[in-house]
Amino acid sequence: MQGNDFSRRRLLAGAAVLGSAAALAPGKLLAQAARNATSSATPLPERGEILIRGATLLTMDPAVPDLASGDVHVRNGAIVAVAERIEAPGAQVIDGTGMIVIPGFIDTHFHLWASLLRPFVRADVPALGYFPTTARLGPLMTPEDNYRAVRLGATDAISAGITTVHNWAHNTRSPEHAEAELSAMRDMGLRGRLAYGTPVGLADDAPMDVAGLARVQKDWTPDKDNLLTLGISSRNLGALTIGGSAASASRGVLTVEQLKRDWDAARALGLPITMHTSGASPITDLEKAGMLGPDVQLVHPLLTTPEERTIMKARGVSYSTSPQLEARRGAQLGVIQLGELLEAGVKVSLSTDHIASISADPFASMRILFALHQHRIGARVPLTLKRLLQLATLDGAVDLGIADRTGSITPGKRADLVLVRTTDTNMAPAGDPYEAIVSLAMPANVDTVMIDGRVLRRGGRFTAFDHPRIVAEAREAGLALRSKAK
Repeated sequence: MQGNDFSRRRLLAGAAVLGSAAALAPGKLLAQAARNATSSATPLPERGEILIRGATLLTMDPAVPDLASGDVHVRNGAIVAVAERIEAPGAQVIDGTGMIVIPGFIDTHFHLWASLLRPFVRADVPALGYFPTTARLGPLMTPEDNYRAVRLGATDAISAGITTVHNWAHNTRSPEHAEAELSAMRDMGLRGRLAYGTPVGLADDAPMDVAGLARVQKDWTPDKDNLLTLGISSRNLGALTIGGSAASASRGVLTVEQLKRDWDAARALGLPITMHTSGASPITDLEKAGMLGPDVQLVHPLLTTPEERTIMKARGVSYSTSPQLEARRGAQLGVIQLGELLEAGVKVSLSTDHIASISADPFASMRILFALHQHRIGARVPLTLKRLLQLATLDGAVDLGIADRTGSITPGKRADLVLVRTTDTNMAPAGDPYEAIVSLAMPANVDTVMIDGRVLRRGGRFTAFDHPRIVAEAREAGLALRSKAK
């Protein structure tokens, strides 16, 4: 096991209090012990029957019209009906007056584990940047650290209206690290996929931990609530250079042959694949090797050619863009090719990347993406505000293969819903709802967040989580990391 011995002792100490839970699979036992060690998990709200009354509805479903004033009926975690007026005697009523209801945001590339590193990153000092910091501190993180980091990141995400996260766990130092992250996602009620990753600093010729991956898959999927899925976050093909810094030293640089070994192992388990592609486009080389398919998501392909975009379309490959951080990169590293990819019919979705030096804010991501697109080719490739909101919601669900469950306000889908106040000073007086959401809104305007029918945030406050404690535990873990790094 690659995990820290001290961490393992704490995990096993936590496991001792589980009593009859010793009959559980070892992976789940250790993950529960990680949760016990922090003891900050609280029961999630029950799913019930809820009626959202009199809100503006932006459904993202062409078959379900937007409504200036309408109701959404939710029962046992599912959307039952959407209409101008619904009668549901006995349902809990949420007054939607002055609010816009949208599907929950779906973030398709989010390094939740790095949330713990906020105190140590300085965006304008290269030596203290994200990559040097993760390379220095990532190897020191225990499963308990990962648990606390994911809990912190999840609070930021849920506060911003993000209900589904593609958790890019590329600091998976052991199966227990992955299980701790899955445990944290479950405890926070998040919907999402954990992309099991090869840890920072692993030798390039070291194979992916297929046995650990298979164990986590067996123990954790499918989960009871059908909220969590599993995939892999792949190491890179060729050099990865960001902002003049060679990130390849910590992220791994594989040949096509080495990459194929890892991908074949993932595919044998039926798991989807995601990979960073900054610095150089690998699409042509991957196509020549016959490795591309609809199970592949690429992240940050800022340098694709027209020929490569044709390949992506033909193979069903998707593209996740993280505009808040991509916009910080030098022009020599490429541009956000949203317009070109949409023109080519490539699947595109929206993401945060990491929150070590930004906050989870899909509203800001949409605005930055819109501004950069308008600046470059907006006159040639029109982009509507509605299309932007679709990128952040339904298209994310398409990217992750869960559009049958979430991404739109559609009867039969699970109730992942966000209510945004339009009466706040930055939003009032309310006008066009798409203009309000994309151009004006921010996380502070998020009033209510529902995931799978559970109301996790109401009136701008968490309904179950001890947020101050989550923050305090993350701070404690961060200080311990700093001490270990000295």
